[in-house]
Amino acid sequence: MKTGGLATLKGKGVLITGAGRGIGKRLALGFAHVGAHVGLLARSQAELELAKLEIEHAGGSALRIRADVRNYQQMCAAMERMRSYFGRLDVLVCAAAVQGPIGPLAELKPKLWAETVETNLIGVMHSMRAALPHMVEHRSGKIIVLTGGGSIRPRPFFSAFAASKTAVVRLVETVAEEVRAENVQVNAMAPGATYTHMTDQVIKAGERAGQKEIEAAERVRVSGGTSPEKQINLALFLASERSNHISGKILHVHDDWKRLEKENMHPELYTLRRIHGR
Repeated sequence: MKTGGLATLKGKGVLITGAGRGIGKRLALGFAHVGAHVGLLARSQAELELAKLEIEHAGGSALRIRADVRNYQQMCAAMERMRSYFGRLDVLVCAAAVQGPIGPLAELKPKLWAETVETNLIGVMHSMRAALPHMVEHRSGKIIVLTGGGSIRPRPFFSAFAASKTAVVRLVETVAEEVRAENVQVNAMAPGATYTHMTDQVIKAGERAGQKEIEAAERVRVSGGTSPEKQINLALFLASERSNHISGKILHVHDDWKRLEKENMHPELYTLRRIHGR
């Protein structure tokens, strides 16, 4: 795996929510590969144990933290444990998310819709709120929040997921402005279509997901979708000192983000509006 010579991440403390499986776990393996001390946070003890074993088997360093992002007190305790065990918290990656109910809004259960927002939006807020005081105090920190389908364009039949992920992007943009003067960078990362348990959920939903989503999910299941390498490289870039001038942006793995390292950015480029200088 190419890592672009990101030696500055060696020894850094990186906490990843939703690290037990899917993209969160892939990013955890990537950060461990470059020498970061990785905090693995998830609800499933079994998934955490497996992820920790994989990292340590490859020579990395990891800490298991069983917690629920919906519980603010648990997130505060997780941040404290991270600092106590590794002595630092430099990077927070918010990857914990749920697909939520699939189908027309007129037919969905409001409780399930609200629970999706609680995990995907409130959970990110809890994570950021628990991590920011330490980062602001030390005038250094990186927060990377994963977005998903629906945050850039409409996603019919996935209204809970799309709305929560769009709200997360605006949360990122807003908080980035609040802490800009504190040398803390907050960005959103769109990882692209990739095979996870959510792919299977789309296929299982059948016609409730819509033909377009089913076909896309089938293609991803066959091909695997966006490669872990692309996702990891963008996350490493956003966590490194090379991106200190980038904050309040949403970057997609398929964007030409490498050129941003030495380029001044248009204020509205790579924002929720996605204006490209037109």
